[in-house]
Amino acid sequence: MSIKEHPPQLHTKQYDLHVPVLLSASLDLLKPQPKERYLDLTAGYGGHAEAFLNKTQSYSSAVLVDRDENAIAELGRFSALGATLINADFVSAAKQLVSVGEKFDVIMVDLGVSSPQLDNGERGFSFIYDGPLDMRMDQRQKFSAADIVNSYPKQKIIEILVRYGEERLSFAKRIADEIYKRRPFTKTSELAEMIVEIHRGGWQKIHPATRTFQALRIEVNQELAQIESLLPLLLQLLNSGSRVGVISFHSLEDRLVKRFFKDNSGLSFEAELELLNKKPLDGATYDAYNPRSRSAKLRGALKK
Repeated sequence: MSIKEHPPQLHTKQYDLHVPVLLSASLDLLKPQPKERYLDLTAGYGGHAEAFLNKTQSYSSAVLVDRDENAIAELGRFSALGATLINADFVSAAKQLVSVGEKFDVIMVDLGVSSPQLDNGERGFSFIYDGPLDMRMDQRQKFSAADIVNSYPKQKIIEILVRYGEERLSFAKRIADEIYKRRPFTKTSELAEMIVEIHRGGWQKIHPATRTFQALRIEVNQELAQIESLLPLLLQLLNSGSRVGVISFHSLEDRLVKRFFKDNSGLSFEAELELLNKKPLDGATYDAYNPRSRSAKLRGALKK
């Protein structure tokens, strides 16, 4: 039985627009087997889930999680086959699953923003497509990027840009100064154009607003705090011999995953994990034809 043979009755086919990052590498690393139980904590539009479930054929025992209501609507094609859907952030979902003693054989976590989110200007994630300064992954949440830009003190904006955007301090100060002078901002284009205007020197590959938009998105969704809370929960969700894969997209995320996997692996009696790859599989090498894989890194571990 193939998922593609059982399409949902209603969908917008947004999932057709999303190419999952490092898909082949994920399948090769985690090696899903028939009848294994699959958990996708960032299911998005189902790109990874479809490929993994076509391997396991265990649709009725699968659990797919996403905080985005639009993604959950698209994932309905899996619930039609018996999968359980959870509309929540991955920490809340993981805690819920741990509390009832659920265990899984394969767990996938893709920390990136999905293509439909990026390409929909109304979601406010992108400086390419104009839209409101939003960036909420969970649209039930009230706090948005506009709240940061229009109400945070100047020094706090600088700190966010440096810490989460890994922006140069000198440029972060210029951006914060101009935000403070010109606010309120309501549109992504307003903020992006201002950053281009004050950027000194030309640019080619990386848009000057890239780091600012990354920093705002991380702050809005508390992404790093979420990852730190999730990682210990993964140990409680894995069966012995089970595998987990985590795809990160920038050094701050990858650093947290690398440290956690390293701290919980090794030859000591207390070690609960065995690393599946000592060095991350990177998108530039293993998924070169997918432009959104460029900065992606995949790390995997096995529960002893």
